[in-house]
Amino acid sequence: MNLMLSTDIDGTALTLRVGGDLDYQSTGELIAAVSAALAGPSVTDLHLDFTELTFCDSAGLSGLLLIHRKTSTAGVHLHLDHRPAQLQRILDITGVLDHLTTRPAREQPSESGIV
Repeated sequence: MNLMLSTDIDGTALTLRVGGDLDYQSTGELIAAVSAALAGPSVTDLHLDFTELTFCDSAGLSGLLLIHRKTSTAGVHLHLDHRPAQLQRILDITGVLDHLTTRPAREQPSESGIV
């Protein structure tokens, strides 16, 4: 099955609906969609909605880790919404859910005022 992506923006929150299989062949497509979204108008929250996800393998998990790196660098909070049981199990076994969904730290100025 192919990957199906659709987007919806509400203010500064972008929802990217992910359906089908997130695997070695399709993960690059999701990463490209996220990269394009982050290059667009100001986004503070990225919601990946997995309601229609049917499969995720290790390449998909690797892609989610890369997406987290991209969103953190951009100061965007990543949300993994409506996770199916199979994805939840992968996240539980690997222990990365909290890592992926922790709000990115804002850089605080030092005492000298330099960030």
